[in-house]
Amino acid sequence: MEQNTKTGISIQVCLSGYSFQIRQGDAVTARSPWLAADKVFTCSELQQRYDEVSVSLLTPKAALVPEVFFDPAAARAALEDVVRLEPGDTVSSLAVPAFAARLVYSLSLGETLSATVARMVPGPEGHAPAVLPEMYFLLAESERIPEYNRILASYADGYLHLVLGQGRNLLLANVFRAPDFTTAEYFLFLSLKKLQLNPEVSSIYFRTPLSEEEELSLYRYFKSVEQV
Repeated sequence: MEQNTKTGISIQVCLSGYSFQIRQGDAVTARSPWLAADKVFTCSELQQRYDEVSVSLLTPKAALVPEVFFDPAAARAALEDVVRLEPGDTVSSLAVPAFAARLVYSLSLGETLSATVARMVPGPEGHAPAVLPEMYFLLAESERIPEYNRILASYADGYLHLVLGQGRNLLLANVFRAPDFTTAEYFLFLSLKKLQLNPEVSSIYFRTPLSEEEELSLYRYFKSVEQV
């Protein structure tokens, strides 16, 4: 079997800063906490070249629409059904074939950090990677979780991004307004209860950095707490 030796960096951006994770093959070799935006030009990890680069923006303006109901001409209206958009917000969509759906989203948050980071860390062909919504990466990551109960989340800037699945079924993909982590946990456990997923026999996977206090709080309820 050919060994995966590619290097990769995944960068997550929110209004208050950014974080990154570096991989060598399938192994994580470095992971950062949330870093302030003013550190971006002095961060040595962002001044290197990688075989694979991904940049996500934690935008709360995202919704998953079944492919059979998706109309490109009505994408903006579909997103406005679930989130508030400003008149100048740009709306885009991505296919999510694994769930026979389209992810409709807007990256219009008034920030410029994500575009700056993408230009700083070009992909292997020298082009800036596309900035994509965090929900897209949560959905993709859920396909790689080996457990029957698949619980994935990201949290930053007062929003909980949550994907729940069971077996091959996607049960929930949503963003909750949660001004603090305690509120984020409230929405997490409310969703688990409604969908009858037992946290005591499940692991939770976070894509965003967790503080020691946040991680310990989650360990009180889950079988394990993992970072992906």
